[in-house]
Amino acid sequence: MVLAVVPAREKEGVMAMEHASNLETTIGFILFAAIAAGFVLSTYMIVAVLAPRSKSKAKLEPYECGEQIHGKPWVRIHVRYYIFAMLFLIFDVETVFLFPWAYYYKQLGLFGFIEMFIFLAILFLGLVFPWGKGVLTWDYSTKKLSKDKTL
Repeated sequence: MVLAVVPAREKEGVMAMEHASNLETTIGFILFAAIAAGFVLSTYMIVAVLAPRSKSKAKLEPYECGEQIHGKPWVRIHVRYYIFAMLFLIFDVETVFLFPWAYYYKQLGLFGFIEMFIFLAILFLGLVFPWGKGVLTWDYSTKKLSKDKTL
């Protein structure tokens, strides 16, 4: 049986929970889903009716920050840029864990300090590995990566 919180009577100062039937719960869910779907569909219909539809050669060209495109717009980008971006995201997200730790530092005491030291040591090792592989070197023209140093 599914429990749902419905407006309940007060019993001795405490709100009581009443059981809602499966049919009431299902109808509520279907009604909510129908309203959500109706909102999405109505938004698409409004855009289809009101959006301007003028096509020109300038609008069909790819837009690159106001610069004129020279050559083909689809070029291959080396994988090391993606690796660099992924490393940034990983370390950026991991640093979010430092803020709650700093807030509760006094409450955590020595145990919290040791745990954060281990966490930062693992992050440092995660930084040393790509650094040793040469991924963090931005100027690749002077330092060529050998075959055994590629990721």
